[in-house]
Parts: sequence; structure tokens; C-alpha cells
Amino acid sequence: AKQIDRNIAGLRNLTEYKEYVENILSRQSFKGLEKTRYVNDKQITDHYAIVPTGQGFANLKNLSPVTRNVYFAIVRRFLSIFYPAAVYRKVSISLERDKEQFFANFKVLAEEGYLAVADSWKKNSTDEDTGDEKYDEKFLDRLKSLKKGDVLNVKEFNIKEGETTPPKRYNSGSMILAMENAGQLIEDEELRAQIKGSGIGTSATRAEILKKLVDKKYICLNSKTQIITPSQIGEMVYDVVNNSIRRLLDPQLTASWEKGLTGVAEGKITTEEYMEKLGKFITGNTELVKQLNNQNSLRRFYDYTAGFYRNNK
Repeated sequence: AKQIDRNIAGLRNLTEYKEYVENILSRQSFKGLEKTRYVNDKQITDHYAIVPTGQGFANLKNLSPVTRNVYFAIVRRFLSIFYPAAVYRKVSISLERDKEQFFANFKVLAEEGYLAVADSWKKNSTDEDTGDEKYDEKFLDRLKSLKKGDVLNVKEFNIKEGETTPPKRYNSGSMILAMENAGQLIEDEELRAQIKGSGIGTSATRAEILKKLVDKKYICLNSKTQIITPSQIGEMVYDVVNNSIRRLLDPQLTASWEKGLTGVAEGKITTEEYMEKLGKFITGNTELVKQLNNQNSLRRFYDYTAGFYRNNK
């Protein structure tokens, strides 16, 4: 962190980002980086941090367009941390007409901050829709002048018809994020906090977990879109577990074991106590499954699932 200015200075060679680099260096906003959340010597484990070295630009011309865009994305993200926060003005409007209530909420960018760097690629984008809301200045000025109790003239009413869409399917990237943030599904605050730092797997193993599920044909991965879909055998495994040891499907169980491991690390419980509890869980549930004899009741789940895969060979 104390030598980060060398990395930043080296990026002057990138014409697209030279002005941002000069801005950072002139303001010396890199000073004190070691005291921020971006630097933590206590967490030198597997992580996502990628820092451009500011060197090797002779090879830039040899990169493929996709690889070059990835590199530029890393540069933008790196430079962004030396810029101030973006500031938005939140606008909330409540209207009443004939006892009917109407509400509108949106936000307007007041100070660009780090978005000057992070969204700089959009300035040269040919896409008309970059996801940003744009409002007429006169319209915004009119909103600023509104006061509670004002009476507005209404020219017309329009009803916009539309259809809801189902949630997007997971892809390899969003699935890894879901595994990382599995604690969001837990209601218990203590357990949710426990799994927050770990999730399901680690940042070094989550991709390998997905690969193993694909290799065993429990899930299907589209090589082009990276969309993940279940396989028939994967759904069958789910139905069996859901009707035998349902707790194995609950992130709360992972959180409870993580809490135990933390207790061992902090000396609150011994390794023997933890392993004894784990052993009892495995033995108890194994015996429970052996006594279930629920093969016949599982048949209806198989028949239901099979109906979606009849066209598959």
C-alpha cells in the first residue's frame, strides 16, 4: 500500500485513463490507503484482489479484444477506489387524486465521484441504453420547488400494461455469488453473521464445487451462456435428501458448523467436543434414513420430475 503510487503512475501509459491517473496523483488520494478497508494484513488468504502493475504495456496490442476489455475493467475498478463516493439525490413523490394514492421514487446523480472512472467506458458505448436514468433539468427544477400540499394540474392518466417475468436462471457467476452470500437466507441474526464471512465453500473452492456437480451430471452447464439448469438425477437427489435429511439443504446448518469451527479456533470448545457433535449428527441421521423405508413415497416425486425429461435420451 505504501508503494501503490508506482502502480498508479505506470497507468499513465494508457491514453484512455491518463486523465484519471493524473487526477489521483495530483490529489494524492492514494495516501492513507493502508488504513482503509482495501488493505487488511489479517486477511491474506484466498481473495479477489487484482492490482495492475503499471508495466508490460508493450504486450497490450497482442491481447484479444475480450482479454483487453477485461484488463481495462480491472484498471477502472482499481482507479475507482482513489476517487470519492458517488452522491445521489433521492426523490420521493406522493400524490392523491379522488382518494387514490400514487407514489414515485427515483434517484438522480448529484456528484459523479468514482463513477467518472468506473463508467467511463459508457462514454464511447454505442448502446443507447446504459441503464442510467436521465431526467430533464427543467423537470428536476420543478420537483425542487414542490411543497407538501401543493395542487398540481393533471393533463391525462395512462395505464401501462406489462407482464411479470420469472427470476433469471443462475449462471456460473451468479451461482458463486449466491454461495458466497448464502447467509442472506438465514433469519437467525447470530448464525447469519457467522456464515457471512464464509458462505458455502470458499472463494478458492466454489468454482471447483460447481465443476464437480457438472462432472457428476447433477447439474447442466451451457458452455456458451454459462446458464445452469438441473439434471434429472440432480432433481432426484434433491427429492431424496428433502424427504430424508432436509436440514442438509438449509444454509443454517452450514452456519452452525462454521460457528462451531470458530469456537474451536477461539478456544471456546475443544476439537474433541466438535468432532463428537459432528459424529453424532452423521450417525443419528444415517440411522434415521436407514429406518425410513420411504421408497414408495418417493416414487411420486420421481414420476413428477421424469415428466420434464421424457424428451431427453
